[in-house]
Amino acid sequence: MLYLWLKALHIVAIVCWFAGLFYLPRLFVYHAMSEDQLSRERFQTMERKLYRGIMMPSMIATLLFGIGMIAMNPGLFATGGWLHAKLTLVIVLIGYHHLCGAQLKHFARDENNRSHVFYRWFNEFPVLLLLAIVILVVVKPF
Repeated sequence: MLYLWLKALHIVAIVCWFAGLFYLPRLFVYHAMSEDQLSRERFQTMERKLYRGIMMPSMIATLLFGIGMIAMNPGLFATGGWLHAKLTLVIVLIGYHHLCGAQLKHFARDENNRSHVFYRWFNEFPVLLLLAIVILVVVKPF
């Protein structure tokens, strides 16, 4: 029963984390397009609160609940090649998360040198990761 609770909480944490991963780069799009100081300051506040208040705790919760599930079922490592692939993609996702944090710092220092078009493309990457991770977990192709 504990395993099912961990899985449920893991899924909730993932949903919250991905909500932030989808929304923060969208804020970057609008921030890059903003022309007045008041708008830039507003976006800086929104980005900081989203990253620190939602994304970081959600990422940590996702990882902790996931580690808990693996600890309860370590046999998955021996038979679940899909799990190795999923964990590799999760590492990439953590890198993307921290890349978002680095971009947030550039905006906070008014040092952004990328266009809104870059951030529109940047925003699509977590969609691809989510698609691949869900397919690996549900289909378990190997």
